[in-house]
Amino acid sequence: MSVSFLAPFLERSRWFGGKGRAFAVTGTRELLRLGGAPEVVLLLVEVTYDGGETELYQVPLAVHDEPQDRLEHAHVGHWPPGEAGRPAYDAPQDRIAMSQLLRAFGERPGFVRLPGHDLDLDAPGSLFSGEQSNSSVLFGEDSVLKLFRKVTPGENPDITTHRVLTEAGSPHIAQLYGWIEVEDLQLGMLQQFLRTASDGWDLALASVRDLFAEADLHAEEVGGDFAAEAARLGTALADVHAQLRASFPTSEVPGSSLASAMTARLDASVGVVPELAEYADAARSVFEAVAGLDVVPAQRIHGDLHLGQTLRTVAGWKLVDFEGEPAKPLAERLLPDSPWRDVAGMLRSFDYAPHAVAESMPEEDPDVLHQRGVRADEWARRNRKAFLASYCGEEGLSGTDRVLLTAYVVDKAVYECVYEARNRPTWLPIPLAGVARLTAG
Repeated sequence: MSVSFLAPFLERSRWFGGKGRAFAVTGTRELLRLGGAPEVVLLLVEVTYDGGETELYQVPLAVHDEPQDRLEHAHVGHWPPGEAGRPAYDAPQDRIAMSQLLRAFGERPGFVRLPGHDLDLDAPGSLFSGEQSNSSVLFGEDSVLKLFRKVTPGENPDITTHRVLTEAGSPHIAQLYGWIEVEDLQLGMLQQFLRTASDGWDLALASVRDLFAEADLHAEEVGGDFAAEAARLGTALADVHAQLRASFPTSEVPGSSLASAMTARLDASVGVVPELAEYADAARSVFEAVAGLDVVPAQRIHGDLHLGQTLRTVAGWKLVDFEGEPAKPLAERLLPDSPWRDVAGMLRSFDYAPHAVAESMPEEDPDVLHQRGVRADEWARRNRKAFLASYCGEEGLSGTDRVLLTAYVVDKAVYECVYEARNRPTWLPIPLAGVARLTAG
């Protein structure tokens, strides 16, 4: 049976990772089916690109007996394909279909539910807008269901890490309530809805705007000073790292291997961003210092941490999305890594926030631009210092720690240069300035 109708749906979906590449849908498989009106089918779709690379995507379908005008924007095709097929729609956009998925938790095989929370099975569902790589549905003010779109057989670190931290009673995450698992595929996770949450990136940007609005004041003198929040966030990350270190296997990585990987990424990045060549020798020197370390302790970490992966609630800071860096293969995301990678991601995020605000503001005369740049650097430096001091605690940074952290921050800034060159060229000066600062002496 032909399943070619799925290709146009994938191409127009924000979460599809193969945009701009030639591909074909080469297979489908029903993972499970929930009876009812509509029927809910969790469909596994195999995509094959030119060159032979394959990926698996989850496409949850809401299969109705009759066409649904209210869901026309979410129409996928007919399922099963052919004359006997019925109208099928993208299920996360169908509230009735999502209610069926919610009620299946704890009642149907594959829908695992952790004890400890009295789940509201009658809460209405609504799709979050704006997500890039998954689809999340909010159920009232009780819970959120994240459906993974690109799936890989085996453990999903977002589920396993949240489970460990939930069972340990960590106050720094949204609690895990359950997950969907069929055969060796983990398809989605149900977790606590943080009703009072504010996005950490948005809060940081608001603080910067307050600073820029008071041209004659320093960062610590402005009402929206962020340093205390940065310090609390450092404490939260230190606590999470300690719990992960106690709960998952740890290992050691040879310093020479870590340095080689960073140097290889730098060399590849210079080919994409020629402006990096000016700083390449200095960056290599930073990485060579890591090669002089015998071994580097490694553990389970977040893997893609920045201010956009944090939420501020009345109960404190929460870390979200423990999937790791989406562009990396799952097997690589599951490997233990140095916690300094997470710290480096946060430090780079503190550097990004003020310069991102400055980039979005209208052009001014040179004196105003200079003053804005000085204040931006001041804000970033103040919050990096507050975060790092809180994360390290009384022991502070050892010499080895400083070598590692500097290397990870440079490695992250190099990665950002490639990302901006490919996606937001006007923002390239932000990470490029970071590389210049970090490699200067």
